[in-house]
Amino acid sequence: SVCQRGAEGACKCNGWKSQNPPPTPPRTDQQPNTVNLLEPCRSCSHTLGDHVTHLENVSEEEMNRLLGIVLDVEYLYTCVHKEEDADTKQVYFSLFKLLRKCILQMGKPVVEAQESPPFEKPSIEQGVNNFVQYKFSHLPSKERQTIVELAKMFLNQINYWQLETPSQRRQRAPADDAAGYKVNYTRWLCYCNVPQFCDSLPRYEMTQIFGRTLLGSVFTVMRKQLLEQARQEKDTLPPEKRTLILTHFPKFLSMLEEEVYSHSSPIWSEDFLVGSTGEQIPIHTGGQKRKPSDPIHHDETKKLRIVGDIPMELINEVMATITDPTSMLGPETSLLSAHSARDEAARLEERRGVIEFHVIGNSLNQKPNKRILMWLVGLQNVFSHQLPRMPKEYITRLVFDPKHKTLSLIKDGRVIGGICFRMFPSQGFTEIVFCAVTSNEQVKGYGTHLMNHLKEYHIKHDILNFLTYADEYAIGYFKKQGFSKDIKVPKAKYLGYIKDYEGATLMGCELNPSIPYTEFSVIIKKQKEIIKKLIERKQAQIRKVYPGLSCFKEGVITSCCDPRKELKDPDQLYSTLKTILQHVKSHQNAWPFMEPVKKTEAPGYYQVIRFPMDLKTMSERLKSRYYTTRKLFMADMQRIFTNCREYNPPESQYYKCANLLEKVFYTKIKEAGLIEK
Repeated sequence: SVCQRGAEGACKCNGWKSQNPPPTPPRTDQQPNTVNLLEPCRSCSHTLGDHVTHLENVSEEEMNRLLGIVLDVEYLYTCVHKEEDADTKQVYFSLFKLLRKCILQMGKPVVEAQESPPFEKPSIEQGVNNFVQYKFSHLPSKERQTIVELAKMFLNQINYWQLETPSQRRQRAPADDAAGYKVNYTRWLCYCNVPQFCDSLPRYEMTQIFGRTLLGSVFTVMRKQLLEQARQEKDTLPPEKRTLILTHFPKFLSMLEEEVYSHSSPIWSEDFLVGSTGEQIPIHTGGQKRKPSDPIHHDETKKLRIVGDIPMELINEVMATITDPTSMLGPETSLLSAHSARDEAARLEERRGVIEFHVIGNSLNQKPNKRILMWLVGLQNVFSHQLPRMPKEYITRLVFDPKHKTLSLIKDGRVIGGICFRMFPSQGFTEIVFCAVTSNEQVKGYGTHLMNHLKEYHIKHDILNFLTYADEYAIGYFKKQGFSKDIKVPKAKYLGYIKDYEGATLMGCELNPSIPYTEFSVIIKKQKEIIKKLIERKQAQIRKVYPGLSCFKEGVITSCCDPRKELKDPDQLYSTLKTILQHVKSHQNAWPFMEPVKKTEAPGYYQVIRFPMDLKTMSERLKSRYYTTRKLFMADMQRIFTNCREYNPPESQYYKCANLLEKVFYTKIKEAGLIEK
């Protein structure tokens, strides 16, 4: 309600002030004031009409929106004066000025806080989803559902988490990236925190616009506070919730913490392929193109789908039969089949707590741990008995050498096997020195499971190559574990670092950080079962007997591509096709297909759609007389509809537009006499 005479320079009044303001709080028995446009302003003496002339044609909806911004401005004004932290106060003041400017200009607020969301890909939500698939997709459905619930609970906690101010963080962790954290803190205030109490600002979920960087900066503190809060509230929780939070949540957070801070974790890769098993944590998906008037929302991302992919509905249906105990032996069965994976028995024993795996080593700096020293002695005995050609003194020296570590296999409190190794992080490889399992515990899959645990341990430590000298008796074992004589590590990297053993063969193994090695055989087994079931279903379909074609009864061909319908005159064909194309382009459902799809609007579109087509390209082809037959024209038009349905989900707006426009197109084709009606 700025006085409009101010435009002439005669009045500087910045808002209407009544001569008789209503009491605060208003009296219930007071009659409502009648509006008098001639009433003078208490500040500038100009009439109320002079203050509202610019609002005469503004709709009630727009007025309510502007009044909502007024409320937000007043609240932010209070926040600015109450806030003590300088960084937060500055953001509040910037948003205050932004909203005040929007009121004066009657515009919509657009926050410009160092780029627009999302700020990092994949998002926290996508990363946690990938984590669940990467680590827990092999679990039975009931256990997997528990993990999904924990993930949802964790994501919800993040969305309402209160970030510490940059100054508080500098005091707690002065060595961290203060500038980077301040940028993310500002973004969080502008897009996540302040919009919770200022409705006029667009609000985003923290888990959908931030990624690994912000999660890594808050995870350690957040984990500690969440667990402390759970312990304090345990007595108020229902029994089922208490078990979930106190038993499973700490383990879930510990495993996630490893992936958050591991540089080689595959869950933060944009190329991470989400498995077909396990329930998905909700992730929003978008479409192919948008109307010019539609805003580009932060959560409209498209999961790449490769042509030829098996539909998810079919995969889930098949998985339901595989995980059903009535259809096949469950994962906990003790009757292992003859075709079970080598490490299946060991995996089941580990799950039941029969065996344990620990990476241990001697230390000259720390106080000796009696249990670890006993295990090291046990490892020395196992290696000495199982590797009689090796001098005992040599084995003892390496096992107790602080530079060497040993992955030990513990059963009933005693050592029954292990792998002794030395890591060379600067050279990018690890040398495996000894590997053995005591004789009475062999042929149970322990050796394979040991090596799989060692692989996962090294992936977490960013070392992706093993080297070892294998004697004639060990070559077979190492081949089964993925080792070969084809060494991937350059010779300059390991020459002089490892000892050359006479009569032994140098073998190497390159690790893939995307593979969960301890669960790999389970995943492969499930994949085989899925393929087997899909083949059975396909065979059942092939065996169906279909009725024969009836179109030959009259002795004529009634195909839609009847050669008699082909127009011989090129000009007549051009004119007909031009008319049809104009009809299609002018239809209300043609807007998604007018121009080629832009990569910025649909990331990954051209990786999925190999032969794109659009109405603009068809117009150019028609103009250049490319369409010498109606078949070429119909093929290009059909490709537009097929591509759209291939890329977009059935419930999307684009999918529906394609179906409706396709009907219009074939109606026009029939009306033109190019195909049979």
